[in-house]
Amino acid sequence: MSDTHEAVVAAARRSYGRLVAYLASRMQDLAGAEDALADAFERALLTWPRDGVPDNPDAWLLTTARRRLLDDVRHARVRREAEPLLILMMDNPAEPADAFPDERLKLLFVCAHPAIDVGVRTPLMLQAVLGLDAATIASAFLVAPVSMGQRLVRAKTKIRAAGIAFEVPGEGDLPARLETVLDAIYAAYGTGWDASGANGRHASLAREAVDLARVLVALMPDQPEALGLLSLMLYCESRREARRDEANRYVPLAKQDVSRWSRTLIGEAGQLLQHAGTMGHIGRYQLEAAIQSVHAQRALTGTTHWDIIARFYGELLRLAPTIGAQVGEAAAVAEWRGAQAGLDRLDAMDADEVQRYQPWWAVRAHLLAATGRVAEARPAYERAMGLAEDAEVRSFLAGRLAALDDTSA
Repeated sequence: MSDTHEAVVAAARRSYGRLVAYLASRMQDLAGAEDALADAFERALLTWPRDGVPDNPDAWLLTTARRRLLDDVRHARVRREAEPLLILMMDNPAEPADAFPDERLKLLFVCAHPAIDVGVRTPLMLQAVLGLDAATIASAFLVAPVSMGQRLVRAKTKIRAAGIAFEVPGEGDLPARLETVLDAIYAAYGTGWDASGANGRHASLAREAVDLARVLVALMPDQPEALGLLSLMLYCESRREARRDEANRYVPLAKQDVSRWSRTLIGEAGQLLQHAGTMGHIGRYQLEAAIQSVHAQRALTGTTHWDIIARFYGELLRLAPTIGAQVGEAAAVAEWRGAQAGLDRLDAMDADEVQRYQPWWAVRAHLLAATGRVAEARPAYERAMGLAEDAEVRSFLAGRLAALDDTSA
């Protein structure tokens, strides 16, 4: 790409969520804000190569998007009553990028409004605030992209038609919405974590999710699950540098060099988790953080207490019986009680639900190989490779498959 095209892409990665949230909160129109911002990025691709990258790209994009919204009002009259507000916005000088209020959390809470269907709240947040496309969101939720796209369109239409207010809910409404907001931040983190070996928008999502969690904790320091989520992500972030070796090859957790783990982040995560534990309410994210804290102890003791991890997963499954928690428990039980015990748990899971869940196939392939069932392990490795989006993970699995074939020969 040219330097100017790279500047447009960088602006999109850095500021999409903040800009669309800023516009939507003032326009009361999420879909309209997205359209206007998309038009601004398109104009940037056309004009920046000719005129040069502006000194303040974010302010340029905001001003261009505002003009598009004003044109919609004046010419299409789709939101006649909003014209005075838009004119007032145009009369104000464009705010510099570092002065924008962080509207992302506000928009997250809007998307958690009880008038919006529960099943689409988190996907809507991922698209509207964090800029993920419908196909990526669909992959994360194991549904067809077309179905996810239709759900998102219906949700945005409902927000516009119902005039849902763009405001942080009152204290009494907060608990009902907070869980969905936490789920969205964690889903964004997971998408970014999976893409950490690649370039592009998704690879920066993990950092953005951590930033959002920090803002949320600062806003609501007395919410133990918010503390738990930030702790969980910081434990994971502490291992980021160890996930790839010097040749940028994927390194699984059990093989990572613990000297490359960040003791600073581990310490911060531990303090957050300990503080959350004093609040008298244990939730999903605190349990997941506790699991990661046990892994982190390997940096100090050199060993992993798989029995404790398995028990934490058991508690987690009672609160949140997700497919990820089930696979995690199976892996932990396999390390604690043997590969066959882990396979028994994997086999007990819903066959339809796991068909497109890559970790299930990867863990199953590993455990089948460990029990000597090579003929069954081979197609499981191939399936895991086919479902892996990270090229380095595919390469790692291919190496495992090759080693399996060598051993068999």
